Amino acid sequence: MKNRFYLIIPLVLLCLNVTAQQSIQEKLGYSKDAKLLILHADDLGLSHSEDSASIYLLEKGLISSGSIIAPAPWFSEIAAYAAEHPSADIGIHLTLTSEWQYYKWGAVAGNDKTKSLLNTNGYFYNDLDSLGKLALLAEIETELRAQIEKAIHSGIHPSHLDSHMGSCFFNKDFLKIYLKLAREYKLPCLLNTAAFKLVYQVDISDLITDKDVLTDNVYMAFPANRLQGMNAYYTQILNNLPAGLNCILFHAAYDDDEMKAITMNHPDYGAAWRQEDFNFFSSDMCRQLLAKNNIHLITWREIKDKLMP
Repeated sequence: MKNRFYLIIPLVLLCLNVTAQQSIQEKLGYSKDAKLLILHADDLGLSHSEDSASIYLLEKGLISSGSIIAPAPWFSEIAAYAAEHPSADIGIHLTLTSEWQYYKWGAVAGNDKTKSLLNTNGYFYNDLDSLGKLALLAEIETELRAQIEKAIHSGIHPSHLDSHMGSCFFNKDFLKIYLKLAREYKLPCLLNTAAFKLVYQVDISDLITDKDVLTDNVYMAFPANRLQGMNAYYTQILNNLPAGLNCILFHAAYDDDEMKAITMNHPDYGAAWRQEDFNFFSSDMCRQLLAKNNIHLITWREIKDKLMP
């Protein structure tokens, strides 16, 4: 019996070690060299144009995920859709900024509870620097929690959390609130150590636990990428996508009068840009690139259900 006991110990340790070394792909039930990709549409709820284009892509199975801006004027439209389609992979695009010149929004929690987050007109600041300098942490948590609760009370079954303009990633204190809420609501959230360090100069390595889900790579077009051509930018990503959990963030809408008015004097991520995003991800070219490179489209809901039950 004693010898058998000593044989069991190394077997248990071996099993624990194998589990610890499993890649995210293997944890999700794929091979360790699988190329997993979340094609994710930001800014649902921004406009009817944004909702229509994003819903089209989701329903056709051309993309895998999207997230909603709870304070945005067209929230009720996309919330109704999400409530009627509970299996749709729709998360909450936690929002603390309002960047457009004339098309504005403010706090869900109410102005009296979020004064440090609002400008003199009662809207969120249009830039991250103002937010970082003036926002009180307690009021950030109050507002982000209110956005999550608004979504849930509207019948949405959120699949994940991410953040509009990266406002929750701006500094480590903001990120702690973001992680706290994700863990409390048992939702995966967009996290990438390298991207946060590069874009926001924030090291999150000491904040992450083994229960958090990290993406291996996150991609999003910046103005310099658009100058090269959006088709060329996305084609290069798909042709060189590495094994692991990858995410492409984009913004799909139609270049119509509504979007032109909303994005007035803001060509970056404006109406024409969003039409180009829609055009690529609805194209045969995109489907062919996914197939050619053996890329598996997955959802945040799949991650939630398999890794955070």
